[in-house]
Amino acid sequence: MAQTLPVLMIIDDDPLITDTLHFVLSKHFEVCVADSRTQAKSLLRQLGEPPALALVDLGLPPMQHKPDEGFKMIGELLAHSPSMKIHVLSGQSDDVNVKHALALGALDFIPKPCDVEKLKELLVNSLKVQSVEKTEKPEDKNGGMIGESLPMQTLITQIRQFADSPFPVLIEGESGSGKERVAGNFHRFSKRSKQPYLSVNCAAISPMLAESILFGHAKGAFTGAANASAGYFEEVGEGTLFLDEIGELPLDMQAKLLRVLENGEYARVGETQIRKSKARIVAATNRDLRAEVRAGNFRADLYHRLSVFAVRVPPLRELNGDTLVLLEHFKDFYARETGQKPFRLDEKAERRWLDYHFPGNVRELRNIIIRLMAKYSGQTVNEQQLAAEFDLSRQNEVDGVPMAFSGDLSGYALQHLQNQANVNLDQVLKSWEKAYVDAAMRITHGNLSQAAKLLGINRTTLYSRIQLQEEK
Repeated sequence: MAQTLPVLMIIDDDPLITDTLHFVLSKHFEVCVADSRTQAKSLLRQLGEPPALALVDLGLPPMQHKPDEGFKMIGELLAHSPSMKIHVLSGQSDDVNVKHALALGALDFIPKPCDVEKLKELLVNSLKVQSVEKTEKPEDKNGGMIGESLPMQTLITQIRQFADSPFPVLIEGESGSGKERVAGNFHRFSKRSKQPYLSVNCAAISPMLAESILFGHAKGAFTGAANASAGYFEEVGEGTLFLDEIGELPLDMQAKLLRVLENGEYARVGETQIRKSKARIVAATNRDLRAEVRAGNFRADLYHRLSVFAVRVPPLRELNGDTLVLLEHFKDFYARETGQKPFRLDEKAERRWLDYHFPGNVRELRNIIIRLMAKYSGQTVNEQQLAAEFDLSRQNEVDGVPMAFSGDLSGYALQHLQNQANVNLDQVLKSWEKAYVDAAMRITHGNLSQAAKLLGINRTTLYSRIQLQEEK
């Protein structure tokens, strides 16, 4: 029986490059090609399993001369499959673009034109890293959640407190922060731990097939339904069903999910027989679902049902010295599993590590460690070598919102202008406004009147500003 090759997705609109890479790499990988984000997303939903690897060009249509489409593609690929190893293959090798792509979760950057043999070697090494990560077993008492900071200890306590409840849990947190592990621990530390644990990525399933995947279908229910099939709700039994990227679920499916949460009832597609679910639902999102509700993209009643218990996975920038604890843990883990000698940071590099905000969170931290292991195994890494791996253009910003700073406003401005070229003053001011609006809405749990009072403006002014922010 022929060995199944790992799937590599190449996303590039240059047929000369894709044809060449397809010809050379198809001996080692099952290669599939897309020339745009739209085509890539369609292809992802047609594949039985997510690709193990992806090569992404930053300059995708319709804006070939801007990296925006490529940046969005990286985020969408990782939303589809957090374990996917992404390499950026692009002619847009501006340092800011490179670092931003890596902070978003890409493992490495390969400039065009590339050495195909070197590219093949990088891809094979990525597969080895991916294989190593699959062997990682969270055997410690906290289910692999590492950190001594107060936010991390609070999260660990919340998981223990809510684990045995039958009510849904909503896990909120930035991309790369570790929501999947938190979801798994809700199951692990519950009385359901001997029952099945199933995970569904709502961003990865076709809207046309979502109902069938979740609830099952009868024979002949639609073209291609040659046999009856159980859905995830049926297969999980009394276990835990994890709905990742819940914000991607279509509105019509949101109504059907709400029904299950309210009374446990659902029916297979093509059947009238009502079935009962006893599953515990855990959902996760990196979106602000309150904003999605206001925009009409998410049902308010479903949001309130899902967030009976809501936990927030803190970003790395809030975890103080935990980044050093994570450095030691992952450095030793990759060294042990790959047979390489661990690197070490010198004193200045260690201070630089502690000062970095990791906009891509734990995923970015792990990727930096993987790259340092490849480059400096058994060596001492200095400050300059370490800083070369950081996205310093975002050191004072995360997702466009300026971070907390020490000192007065002029001190922040001085630091910002020194670290980032071509600052857009209008954008900075809008970022500050958005940060305060978001904070006020979070403090007041989405109450528009109370948030307006906190900000010292009237309710209609706040509503108008939120609408303008959402349109951009």
